[in-house]
Amino acid sequence: MVILGIDPGYAIVGYGVLEYSNNRFTVLDYGAITTQAGTPFNRRLEMIYDDLCLLMERFHPEAMSIEKLFYNTNAKTVIDVAQARGVTVLAAQKHGVEVFEYTPLQVKQSVVGYGRAEKKQVQEMTRLILNLEKIPKPDDTADALAMAICHGHASGSLMGKLKQMGIR
Repeated sequence: MVILGIDPGYAIVGYGVLEYSNNRFTVLDYGAITTQAGTPFNRRLEMIYDDLCLLMERFHPEAMSIEKLFYNTNAKTVIDVAQARGVTVLAAQKHGVEVFEYTPLQVKQSVVGYGRAEKKQVQEMTRLILNLEKIPKPDDTADALAMAICHGHASGSLMGKLKQMGIR
């Protein structure tokens, strides 16, 4: 299964593309889609959408793993991130890619084995699981890879398979 992990944003969208087979991950690609401050917001959303469409056309992921949106103290930021997340989900929908959402706690539990792990612990475990020389930068990229790992682990579990089949 090819999984596209996404760390949503509007300035930086981290992505990681992994193949998951026989409980093993193979890194296909990772990086960040960036948009420049000062660019009209609608244009930024278009750039994110277009770049995600190119990724999906290149790798044909079967699943997209994305962080569930949570509210922080800045309402403007959360609204803008929600809009960027919306075009991300739209790109997946247009390419027939099923979207799976995970909380930060679920990602930490899946990658580190501890739901209250620190960001650096998650990044280091991501590096080790994927056998990378160094932690990917920017942090959004490492977070996206962790999202993809989380989905791989969840989809490989009996509960994950039942959920995918619509049995809960």
